[in-house]
Amino acid sequence: MKIETFYDANTHTFTYVVYDERTKDAVVIDPVLDFDPITFRTSHDSVDRVSRFIEQAGLKLHYVLETHAHADHLTGAQALKKRFGAKVAIGENIKQVQKTFKEVFELGDDFPTDGSQFDRLLADGEEFEAGSLRIKVIHTPGHTPACVSYLIGDAVFTGDALFVEDQGTGRTDFPGGSAEALYVSIHDKLYSLPDETRVFAGHDYQPNGRPLRWQTTIRESKEKNVQLPAGISKDDFVQRRQRRDAELDAPRLLYPSIQVNIQAGRLPGGASGKRFLKMPLNAGAPMDAAGYPQT
Repeated sequence: MKIETFYDANTHTFTYVVYDERTKDAVVIDPVLDFDPITFRTSHDSVDRVSRFIEQAGLKLHYVLETHAHADHLTGAQALKKRFGAKVAIGENIKQVQKTFKEVFELGDDFPTDGSQFDRLLADGEEFEAGSLRIKVIHTPGHTPACVSYLIGDAVFTGDALFVEDQGTGRTDFPGGSAEALYVSIHDKLYSLPDETRVFAGHDYQPNGRPLRWQTTIRESKEKNVQLPAGISKDDFVQRRQRRDAELDAPRLLYPSIQVNIQAGRLPGGASGKRFLKMPLNAGAPMDAAGYPQT
């Protein structure tokens, strides 16, 4: 099994192409659709880089796998599906996330919350094949209720649950997030994998300007993770994680990302064929009758 890593500096996101060099079977994990929040234009630079690699290596792409409905970048899943005929899959608890954000964005009665926008919904513990690749699904909620990690061979792709040691874990302050659930996901589930299991993270923000890192191991995580070493209690982790979350700003692309990603990467449409995104004003702030923040 081979792993090719792509990095989008604008959103600090890793995309992975996992493939069998012999059979050419492949999956892509967490692709990025480029989006400019000033011009409100999408582009395919990130998808094109992944596509070129797939084509040059002669790979057969079976699945685009999402670890969760990302809040910091739009997914490039639909572009890869169109180009390569791949299926788009995500954890089955995406239905809970869809229900939550259907209300937030007032998406209307015709917006389905059954996960039908995706080609396949994956259950905790499920194992499936992408050609010669065998993939196990591990439900790792906490960052969102629908987060999953993918175990492929000796590698686990953890999305926004577990990062490299000096970055810790994903935040837990989004709707449906839970520091308690994240502790269980990492401490009880991921840390039960063999110590030599390679961990591939969803993001890297390069603390203190260090070189880019996307890979660690379960052993290194258990021993050195700055937020969740194996010996920390749940109560201590929850207090530290919640304290840290309270200091964080909302992701820059939060509202565009969520609206697109809960629809498997489809851009919301209008009756005229134009595409529209909703941007809630003064979200989360107490408002007066006119919709302005109360002073």
